[in-house]
Amino acid sequence: MTSPLPCIIPHWPGLPANVGALATVRSGGVSQGPYRDGQGGGGLNLGTHVGDDPAHVAANRARLAAILPAEPAWLSQVHGVAVADAGKLDGHVPDADASVATQPGAVCVVMTADCLPVLFCSTDGLVVGAAHAGWRGLANGVLQRTVDSMRAQGATEILAWLGPAIGPQQFEVGQDVLQAFRDGARDDVERQVLSDAFAAIAGKPGKYLADIYALARTMLLRDGVAQVAGGEYCTVSDAAQFYSYRRDGVTGRQASLIWRK
Repeated sequence: MTSPLPCIIPHWPGLPANVGALATVRSGGVSQGPYRDGQGGGGLNLGTHVGDDPAHVAANRARLAAILPAEPAWLSQVHGVAVADAGKLDGHVPDADASVATQPGAVCVVMTADCLPVLFCSTDGLVVGAAHAGWRGLANGVLQRTVDSMRAQGATEILAWLGPAIGPQQFEVGQDVLQAFRDGARDDVERQVLSDAFAAIAGKPGKYLADIYALARTMLLRDGVAQVAGGEYCTVSDAAQFYSYRRDGVTGRQASLIWRK
């Protein structure tokens, strides 16, 4: 009998009792080399696209599926804004960076290694969703597209949880990232709020530390999602728990998942 899979259960006030959610960490699997758990054991890399042994990834995904109601609806993430219906994929892996589900047992999943995973659910627990938000997807509206897709499925009031991502002390970006958010602001007030999520780095002209959690909260508020939990982790700083592309380059991927029970 294998031990329970290590994972993060979101601290998410208001999460309906009929909704399950979790985020994996890098421990608990069989991956080796740069995909290990960082503490001498096998790693739970879930990404098929990062150079890991496919047999190890398959074993890791099987370990994860064993604690879920069904195999997750995996996506081929492309830093875009397309949203899939997790209940209709039937093993197909579409190019998409978000998914929604109304069907009980359909598992929405996104993989990350510094980008921001956002989990969503309607307050009645009948519609759930997950989005992968790097800075490009965030600026281009992937969260809005996910919320719109959920509302099209009947969601009214929506809750969100911000999963493990690169923290505000580690996310160094250039002027182009700041400008992308400023250009997308709806008015001067929002432009200032978005700008405040970037702290200029002394001695590095044109370089900033960006707070992806603050940016996401602003974008979600724009879309009428005000009840937002999470945002307390840093994938770069916490090497014991998380894979980080920015820290390690060649590395694995963790997952954030949500489903209707």
